[in-house]
Amino acid sequence: MRTFELTRATSVEEALDALTAGAQAIAGGTELLNWLKEGIEAPARLVDINRLPLDRIEFADDRVRLGALCRMSDVAAHPELTREFPVLVQSLLRAASPQLRNMATLGGNLMQRTRCPYFRADTGLPCNKRVPGSGCSARHGDTTSAAILGWSDDCVATHPSDLAVALAALDAVVVVRGPEGERRIPATSFHRLPGDEPARHNDLRPDELITAIEVPRGGKRFSHYLKVRERVSYEFAVVSAAAVVEWDGETITRARVALGGVAHRPYRMELVGVPMSRLAEAVRLTRARPLPGNEYKVTLAERAAVRAIKEAMS
Repeated sequence: MRTFELTRATSVEEALDALTAGAQAIAGGTELLNWLKEGIEAPARLVDINRLPLDRIEFADDRVRLGALCRMSDVAAHPELTREFPVLVQSLLRAASPQLRNMATLGGNLMQRTRCPYFRADTGLPCNKRVPGSGCSARHGDTTSAAILGWSDDCVATHPSDLAVALAALDAVVVVRGPEGERRIPATSFHRLPGDEPARHNDLRPDELITAIEVPRGGKRFSHYLKVRERVSYEFAVVSAAAVVEWDGETITRARVALGGVAHRPYRMELVGVPMSRLAEAVRLTRARPLPGNEYKVTLAERAAVRAIKEAMS
């Protein structure tokens, strides 16, 4: 690990002033410290933002505002959020370990980087996310955990955040602030597909901070988060599904479904007026492009979507 300068900010303005070239913000540190140890990042300065007033949970008539520095464990234990947004709380409780959730923040969770083994390799393997222009080792390598939607020859990685999947299903908004003011980014597009810049994981600019996440309220909705993983505890999703469902009798009047573990960002689907008898057909991933070795993910993701919807209705 290389030496770096540490700045402790006490206001958002002070933090933004300190986020000059070569600087990075740090809060819980559960992700960034891994990058430093693995040599993925070597910032000249870290800006400690733990003292900023961004750790509040505020309820308004039409939305809930979650401060970016809220700890995952605090949000998961909030009784009103548990009643109103089960999918949100379940996504947090199925992420990481209790110790990590006590440290990790909501904003930091969204800033996670891919768990692609070639991105995290101890040795310098070609990876366009780690060294732009170096190539993608995973494209013709081990693709078992790779994307089945939205990938390109430059990158086939997936995003690991459970929280991001729930927020996509809830139509949440990520609120960010920078020198030019505040921006509001839909959770469905905060993380980026590889496109022409596969090194970019998300839409946050280097001189911006996530300040809050806003989740709309209202309506009679039921929700559920389903995570399929190789072991029950402390493991990233092979695939996951978040569902927010409204129904009448045997017909789903509206369901918002987001899938995790299948692309560089949560893959969002919307079902309207779907009879339960045709649910499996409605969630079919007709745009999926599995790679050799991860064809199983198509069926797994489709069945996870059906299961999440049914669990939300149960």
